[in-house]
Amino acid sequence: MLTLAVLFWSGNFILGRAIRTDIPPIALAFWRWAIASLLVLGPSLPHMRRDWSTIKRHVPILLVLSGTGVAAFNTLVYTGLQFTVAVNAFLMQTMMPVFIVLMSFVLFRERIGKWPLVGVLGCLLGAVTIIVQGDVRVIRTLALNPGDLLIFLAVISYAAYTVLLRQRPPLHPLSFLAVTFITGTVMLLPIYLWESLTMRPVQWNAITLLSFLYVGIFPSIISYLCYNRGVDLIGANRAGLFLYLMPLFGSLMAILLLGESFYGYHGIGLALIAGGIGITLRARS
Repeated sequence: MLTLAVLFWSGNFILGRAIRTDIPPIALAFWRWAIASLLVLGPSLPHMRRDWSTIKRHVPILLVLSGTGVAAFNTLVYTGLQFTVAVNAFLMQTMMPVFIVLMSFVLFRERIGKWPLVGVLGCLLGAVTIIVQGDVRVIRTLALNPGDLLIFLAVISYAAYTVLLRQRPPLHPLSFLAVTFITGTVMLLPIYLWESLTMRPVQWNAITLLSFLYVGIFPSIISYLCYNRGVDLIGANRAGLFLYLMPLFGSLMAILLLGESFYGYHGIGLALIAGGIGITLRARS
């Protein structure tokens, strides 16, 4: 489930960069969650009725999770991709599991053992190998810009969401999804209206519609169901390691969809990431 979630999120990053001139960033984030909310509302209504008293008792943490994991993260990512290249975005993304470990320790005093630490470092090395294409000199050519800062803030936001998932109330998965999606959409509505009135509105066409459908279904409903359940099953620290698959999936998508070539550094990066995840999953927390 975690692998599937990260696969669709990788496509979300590539799409966000590819259509940056066609769809404004806040509009992409707003319509992503609006569509996801509409699609998930029907199946979730029976569960929401049963969970309503629990939802009302836990409004504060639900607001925090909606803000960090839905509204803030994706808006910052889409806006950042207006100014920075996908390579820089994937490089920033590799820091998320590190922040998850740090936040888990600061907020909940959750320590990481020796072998899980080895796994984290192995995954980080594998991700960086793919990003710099096996040549460390590439790092010196990566120029930071405001987009990188926005992606960095997005990484911190989603790391906080991942760590705080352990505090979520005992809701049915569909209830939790609907509440956070709808709340995140409402949070984005004023900013979306401002962008449409003062910047540029959405130009509706086939590309726009298909893009909204993809981000509303795959990296939203499917990925969040899979990711939330994955965190439940193996914990935030180990689940965060699967985010290191994003540079790998991003590279493979570029090869399959854009006709780019497969190089040796892809294989080395894959081996390091797979080994790091394997070590951590087998080690005791």
